[in-house]
Amino acid sequence: MIDDIDLNVLPLFVTTVEAGSFTRAADRLGCTKTKISLNIRALERQLGLALFNRTTRQVTLTEAGHQLYQTCKPLLAQLGESLSDAGTSARMLSGTLRITAPADHAEQSLAPAAAGFSQRHPNLTIELRSGDKVSDMVNEGIDLAIRMGWLKDSSLRAQKLGEFQQSVVASAGYLSEMGIPGHPSELSRHRWVEFTPLPSPLTWSFEKGSERVLVHMNSHLKVDSTSTIRSLVMSGAGLSVLAGNVAEQHPELVTLLPDWQLPSGGIYAVFPPGSFIPAKVRMFVDFYRQWLAMQAA
Repeated sequence: MIDDIDLNVLPLFVTTVEAGSFTRAADRLGCTKTKISLNIRALERQLGLALFNRTTRQVTLTEAGHQLYQTCKPLLAQLGESLSDAGTSARMLSGTLRITAPADHAEQSLAPAAAGFSQRHPNLTIELRSGDKVSDMVNEGIDLAIRMGWLKDSSLRAQKLGEFQQSVVASAGYLSEMGIPGHPSELSRHRWVEFTPLPSPLTWSFEKGSERVLVHMNSHLKVDSTSTIRSLVMSGAGLSVLAGNVAEQHPELVTLLPDWQLPSGGIYAVFPPGSFIPAKVRMFVDFYRQWLAMQAA
């Protein structure tokens, strides 16, 4: 009878689909492979259909299994969020919230926002990890990643939190040696410090009124850290693009082509794979979005 189906089997089913085998699903859930296999067999008998095609190495979904997965996954995620919210309303946030962000952004924006959030939730431990590299969020136990600019991987689960302006910058020493570019087209003749995490780190679009110029830079140095870009540019290594607030806070940097605009960069909250987002993560994301809006006002 359909009415007699144990709904506790559905999380086992969803985990097995996402893990790709009974063995890996058992590892994730901390139970035995036999338990998962027997429960899913029982579910298939009650439904009167096969959910998986089984081989010695893996399990794959049947058409019916795929349909059940597509239906169950969002419902279980919504249920998890509802239960998390209910629990949060009855108590203050606790545990640990691990966030990673680029070093410059962590120092200038994320750290003061995290301090404010921590004051509201004193039972919550916040761990900040700085760096521009995209981390393996699951293996490193990271709950939230803040990413800047444009997301290189379109498959990431992300929410846009805000935007920032960008500027081409150089040191006074470099400009005295190489000259000051008066038009974006002149940038291709200069040494360029390339920020490799960007989708197109050497192609930049400049606008002034109705005029638009697309410039392809010549890379002389490649780095994966915005703080390293800032250090190299300040040392006279070449030109590059930095967030406008970074240039303003370092008088050693000269902003070039002030009449021309680069596309605004985005500030993104990136979540680990999976549907469920814990209340502590969602609440911080909402808080940080509002904090960034207040800073930009």
